[in-house]
Amino acid sequence: MKTVVVYVHGLWFSGREAWLLRVRMARALHAEERPFSYRSVSDAISTSSAALGKFIAAIDCDRLHLVGHSLGGVVILDMFRDAPQFAAGRILLLGSPIRGSESACSLARLPFGKAMLGRGMAEQVIQAPARHWDGRRDLAIIAGSLPVGIGHLVHRFGGPNDGTVLVAETHLDGASDHLVVRVSHTGLLWSREVVRQGASFLRDGRFVR
Repeated sequence: MKTVVVYVHGLWFSGREAWLLRVRMARALHAEERPFSYRSVSDAISTSSAALGKFIAAIDCDRLHLVGHSLGGVVILDMFRDAPQFAAGRILLLGSPIRGSESACSLARLPFGKAMLGRGMAEQVIQAPARHWDGRRDLAIIAGSLPVGIGHLVHRFGGPNDGTVLVAETHLDGASDHLVVRVSHTGLLWSREVVRQGASFLRDGRFVR
């Protein structure tokens, strides 16, 4: 059985920054890994999600898992609005601002802030729509709670956060599970615990507790 894990990066990244996460996750699942890259600043989320759908449709496998970091998780969710038919598998979101982002809103109010964040963040995070997962696939979220990150340069957080996104902003109604790990937003990409827990969910449908 051929298993493929598709990784979708976040804002300002390309997927190369997550090579360690990708390799570790693929090894833990005895799978192949494929990074999907998109223009996170200049393109609309709908453009990126449509491209992701075409990217996945071209993959020949028996089992397909999706891992999205930060804005990448928003792209994944948007892709499933059109009910695409792919190989069976699960979805793992890492620190994704599903319910919006207070720090992004604060940055957007600064000179050049909106330009830095780009079109996708403006459409789907700063003006975040109400989201509910329909359960067509098992989907879980890992959020970070180590408050170290650039978000503190522009925003004063009022609750547990990973330095960029509040833990409360990562919740999604209808998700299978939600786990908080003591890592920062970027640290989600380097943490062995994130790999251990993420691989457990993608393989068995549950986190290790």
